[in-house]
Amino acid sequence: MRSHIIGVAGPSSSGKSELAKQLAQRLPGTSIVSLDSYYRGMEEIPLEERKKVNFDHPDSLDWELLHQHLLAVAQGRPFDEPVYSFADYARTSETRRIEPTGFLIVEGLFVLYWPELRAMLDTKVYVRTHPGVCYHRRLTRDVAERGRTPESVREQYERCVRPSAEWFVYPTEKYADLVVSGEEPFEGSISTVRAALHRAKTAAGGC
Repeated sequence: MRSHIIGVAGPSSSGKSELAKQLAQRLPGTSIVSLDSYYRGMEEIPLEERKKVNFDHPDSLDWELLHQHLLAVAQGRPFDEPVYSFADYARTSETRRIEPTGFLIVEGLFVLYWPELRAMLDTKVYVRTHPGVCYHRRLTRDVAERGRTPESVREQYERCVRPSAEWFVYPTEKYADLVVSGEEPFEGSISTVRAALHRAKTAAGGC
């Protein structure tokens, strides 16, 4: 089976993951792959040094491995998605098997950044959300889910997240086939994406 690969990009806490999740619920059998799973392993570096790495820079991601995995699924072959631990700033020994399905959603900050990855995407979606909304969502998430302090979140946001979004994420909106809102109810965005998928299927001669 040749999966239709959907890319969902946008700034941190724009709503990418939730859009992907809700879209997958409406497309039975859909798999989701997160770009966050592909952070480079830095197990040889002391934990305190790992914490200083700019994880909002494209160089922090093993996009070459993701590219290999997308090539595999495009050829109808499964692949093993890495499992990354945000608590340890390192990859775990576990993986998650991704089988070819009708749709595969790849979501993450830089999904539209690398030309090689863009070329693998059948439908490219960018989630546009006001920077202030993104910041407050990230603050809430990182404190509640990732054990960070509000002060550390603010410092990291100003040092890495905001400038990296301006340099590497916002400019990729121009590559998107669809731009949806991360602030409006998801139903509208999901309808927009599903309509585009239907058009693509019809153009390809599907039912």
